[in-house]
Amino acid sequence: MKKNYTYVWVSLIVLVFGIIFIPRIIDRVQTGTIVDNDRMSRLAFIDVNGEHRKVPDFSFINQDSLFITNKDYLGKVYVVEFFFTTCPSICRVMNKNLIELQEEFKGFNDFGVASFTINPEHDSPMVLKAYAEEHRITNLDWHLLTGNREDIYELANKGFYIFAKENQEVAGGFEHSGMFALIDKNGFMRSRLDAANNPIIYYRGAITEQQGENEEGEKEQISILKEDIKKLLAE
Repeated sequence: MKKNYTYVWVSLIVLVFGIIFIPRIIDRVQTGTIVDNDRMSRLAFIDVNGEHRKVPDFSFINQDSLFITNKDYLGKVYVVEFFFTTCPSICRVMNKNLIELQEEFKGFNDFGVASFTINPEHDSPMVLKAYAEEHRITNLDWHLLTGNREDIYELANKGFYIFAKENQEVAGGFEHSGMFALIDKNGFMRSRLDAANNPIIYYRGAITEQQGENEEGEKEQISILKEDIKKLLAE
């Protein structure tokens, strides 16, 4: 008799589960919200010494000879890069990807880009203006920034931890990592989490979606950068 009661209770539990939870699961699959709790879909803050890493204060001159500071980007989601206009290698791919982002988010007035030149002696506002026109940079919040050399390298290597230095032995005379940093509307660095639940921190800017991966087997990340920008714009 006890066995029969057990079967009844088990059947009742299964029935209740089906009535309450199955429709919710189906609805989440259909709407796509089932991935909301997936660790790969969440955008992490980048923590240093227990604090969220924020964009350091900066003030540089853009292609229109206007002073631009980090405060001008507050309220906007933006991508940060370090480049130079005479770069013979990865900068071409980086800025091709950024143009693609510009077109992807053309209708958003809260999306921007901050491009800091690592060759400020050559890249004057006039040179940057010509570069912007040549590459069809039309986003009003995409600033190509130049200024004091030491300040730029301090910002790159110690502010963002994005490697950049002068090296006359390499093509173009400068070395840099080609990474993009993603910044939210409040000025905090953000990124998605990897399979080990750690922030990826930066996005590979020197590989196109068409390439898929580079010679070292590193996969492109522009596709996931697009997804992550959309998430921050919706916050």
